[in-house]
Amino acid sequence: MSAEKKDYLLVDENGQGKPDKPWIFRTYAGHTNAKASNELYRKNLSKGQTGLSIAFDLPTQCGYSSDHEVSRPEIGKVGVPINSLEDFRILFDQIPIEEMNTSMTINGTSMWLLSLYVALAEERGVPLEKLNGTTQNDLIKEYLARGTYIYPPKESMKIIVDMYEYSLHKIPKWNPSNICSYHLQEAGATPVQELSFALATAIAVLDAIKERNCFTADEFEQCVGRISFFVNAGIRFVEEMCKMRAFTEMWEEITKERYGVKTAKYRVFRYGVQVNSLGLTEEQPENNAWRILIESLGVTLSRNARCRALQLPAWNEALSLPRPWDQQWSLRLQQVLAYETDLLEYPDIFEGSKVIESKVKALKEEAKLEIQKIVDMGGALVAIENGYMKSQLVKSQTERLSKINSNELVIVGKNKWTDGIKSPLMTDSDGGIFKVDPKSAEQTLNVLAEAKTRRNAEAAKKSLADLKQAAKDGKNLMPFSIACAKALVTTGEWADALREVYGEYNPPTGVDGQKLFLSDDKVSTVRGKVEAFTKANGHRPKIVVGKPGLDGHSNGAEMIAVSAKHSGFDVIYSGIRLSPEEIVQSAVEENANVIGLSILSGSHKEIVKQLFDELTHYKAKIPVVIGGIIPESDFEELRAMGIREIFTPKDYDLMSIMEKIIDIITVEPVLV
Repeated sequence: MSAEKKDYLLVDENGQGKPDKPWIFRTYAGHTNAKASNELYRKNLSKGQTGLSIAFDLPTQCGYSSDHEVSRPEIGKVGVPINSLEDFRILFDQIPIEEMNTSMTINGTSMWLLSLYVALAEERGVPLEKLNGTTQNDLIKEYLARGTYIYPPKESMKIIVDMYEYSLHKIPKWNPSNICSYHLQEAGATPVQELSFALATAIAVLDAIKERNCFTADEFEQCVGRISFFVNAGIRFVEEMCKMRAFTEMWEEITKERYGVKTAKYRVFRYGVQVNSLGLTEEQPENNAWRILIESLGVTLSRNARCRALQLPAWNEALSLPRPWDQQWSLRLQQVLAYETDLLEYPDIFEGSKVIESKVKALKEEAKLEIQKIVDMGGALVAIENGYMKSQLVKSQTERLSKINSNELVIVGKNKWTDGIKSPLMTDSDGGIFKVDPKSAEQTLNVLAEAKTRRNAEAAKKSLADLKQAAKDGKNLMPFSIACAKALVTTGEWADALREVYGEYNPPTGVDGQKLFLSDDKVSTVRGKVEAFTKANGHRPKIVVGKPGLDGHSNGAEMIAVSAKHSGFDVIYSGIRLSPEEIVQSAVEENANVIGLSILSGSHKEIVKQLFDELTHYKAKIPVVIGGIIPESDFEELRAMGIREIFTPKDYDLMSIMEKIIDIITVEPVLV
């Protein structure tokens, strides 16, 4: 090979061309029940997937067993339900966990799921040092964006440190937590906010570990090396790629300067990616395929900032959970990029670019100022408790939606070039969407009931008592959680034991004080109708914005609350995880004129039925509207139940939504 070629090709020690190995190929998957998810995983692995990324259903994420009343509408809807070790036996049947890199998207119950994994490994005789993978376990972003928290910030951080202490000594290849900025961007974070909030979270974790003083200096360096990140890559390709370069440089600086990490390999910014789902559209969903491809380039083209693992959403994610074919298509995109192009043959192709260097510098400077602001107020936990970070995200999301509504931010097929031929991808008999068979929940419930019957009740009871006592005594909870797993304790029992000791937590909503940046004719029209309603009724229209069930993705509800206030409504919004009974009771007590539900988990039919049963109980005739990821095939049934209007992701025009709502309540007075 000539010297000239060596300058631009990657070569080995003998000067021969040696391309990089590709990143880990993942698809985020899990649905219905443990058996169905196991079949899906084995099929994906046979197609060339090289790691597992497990999606858990909402009851599992929020610490409820499937037989709990709040769980019933949600079983298997957005992931696999896990109740006990018996479900893990089924989920990983014929899958060699000692050979897997297993990522678990789990937070509030992350210690429990890792304990189940450890218990399964020990049952199979697999040495724990062979286990390789990640528990997401980033509770700070859960308080901010995704909503599957359970315990207060201080206690949640204690659990995270417990897992680091246990894992470093027992499961050295495991990443106990995965600082997850992905959902921050989904909640509206700018690149600067994604950088600063994620790195402030990592600082909070490492500061808590230092305070525990459970490691030697060398072990602490290893611990820093186990910190991994899970980031988002949006459509603004250049900015996103620069963000990743900024991440790598800032993490090097933080670990070296703040924590004194001397070993270079422990300062490496290790990250996985799922590219952006926020920008995927229900309108012209075929366009999403190109969005996903472009977003993938932002985290693969730059070798110095290339991801370690990549999972891609599917073209129809704004419509429903992806089907197996949809996931296969996303996997094939990765394989074409890695194996058919020459991407992996070259050093970093952006090295030396003045544009890239200056953009990275600007992002770093802004992010450092924001991190310092958070550190000065007491760190990330304080910035959660005082509502600072949440309010900043809601503000950014409000600004983004305002720009879409004013056409300042162009979304192809949504607010520009909206005419198009209907996608042939949606002409299959299933309409291009995936639906969970409601009967599949019975298998989950049967496995749960059988496990409870078969287990040694006294052993389960004792293990839970030991867990609670350990929590009261401030001990490391991992050994006690593993003992619970082996005793066939259930997810709900484990979480409830710690609820008794730690309590539960409800963070600020971030909605107060926010406003839309809209003042056009549509706003004037809606405000005029609101003013007319106020004059006719002697009070402003009042809306209860409800987030029922366990779905914690609150962006839509927050934007409706802000939009309603902007329009002149009185707004009652108290956050996530409300029961239908609580929503109706609030609406009745506040004499609300309309209830607005936000549901994205696929449990809309079950929850709507529960809500109307409650309205009947109170003899209240309050109009109800609903928004979320709702297939058109469900519209007729929802309207038959009593829903007056249905909004989906294609309904981005906030003032049009508010006008429809004020029109409904103007012609339909509330009777309580």
